[in-house]
Amino acid sequence: MCKYFCTFAVEMRKNTYIFIGLTLLLVVLALLNTCSGSLWIAPWQLTDLSPMQEQILLHLRLPKMITAILAGASLSVAGLMMQTLFRNPLAGPYILGVSSGASLGVALVTMVSSALFIGGSTWFSGSLISGAAIVGSVLVMLLVMLIAKRIRSNVTLLIVGMMVGNIAGALVNMIQNFANPDSLKLFIVWTLGSLSGVSWDELPSLAIGIAIAAIIVLMLIKPLNGLLLGEDYARGLGINVQSTRWMMVVASCLLAGSVTAFCGPIAFIGVAVPHIARGVFATSNHRLTVPASALIGANILLVCDILCNLGTYSLPISTMSALFGAPIILWIVLKKK
Repeated sequence: MCKYFCTFAVEMRKNTYIFIGLTLLLVVLALLNTCSGSLWIAPWQLTDLSPMQEQILLHLRLPKMITAILAGASLSVAGLMMQTLFRNPLAGPYILGVSSGASLGVALVTMVSSALFIGGSTWFSGSLISGAAIVGSVLVMLLVMLIAKRIRSNVTLLIVGMMVGNIAGALVNMIQNFANPDSLKLFIVWTLGSLSGVSWDELPSLAIGIAIAAIIVLMLIKPLNGLLLGEDYARGLGINVQSTRWMMVVASCLLAGSVTAFCGPIAFIGVAVPHIARGVFATSNHRLTVPASALIGANILLVCDILCNLGTYSLPISTMSALFGAPIILWIVLKKK
């Protein structure tokens, strides 16, 4: 018994050190992310900024840095829950079609705007696109939630989510076929993802959706651990599997839908980060993997954003996240044979 408690104490101390290290790394990367870009602002210059530097820092880089932290944490936790729900290591936050619903909303708006000749306005390119993505993702989320309450099989839910996503994707392809080049370019730019389109006015809306989902996730930690051993075992522990699954779908759709609406689709973060979290802490216990996934996802997306802005021209965030996440997915596939 004494040996068990000693081992437990050592593990807890080790995990505490890792969390402290990840938090300190997050602070350092947030500072570097704020300073980096086409115009480098040294950390020691932050107390003595020129008017132009102050405008860039306050209105462009600080909102982008906060968005990167929120988006990385949200997508990673959503991916973790989907991998737990479907018991599939390659499941991600967009597996239930939320991203496709957001894409359909944006595609419809760009098509209508080109017909009405309003696509060039700043208001259109910002608020209306975000609103259309929110409506599209919410409609798909409501449809999946309704289906999740009526069926008991996770496999059926997975198939339904994929089919909903495929239908939305087919409609997007049809719309693209009839769109003019200007609106098509606007839609393609949105699909590449961007962290710089979120202003101070839009950040509260993004944060509120994520905060609601975070509360649900914290309530689900114990049921999530029960589901790791199978639905029958979870029922034996007194867990309401149907209600838990429905809440997992709600939280995951809220996390993925909020990020996609304001930032566009961001690839691979939600699939790769949960595996890194489980590997770093050598456990699948959601009391550790949920906060670990949030911290690691935020750190990784900050790194991706820093790398995207190293040159004169900024790369889309999905390009860098795919270059990071795709090798990890290949490693998982090869390891599982």
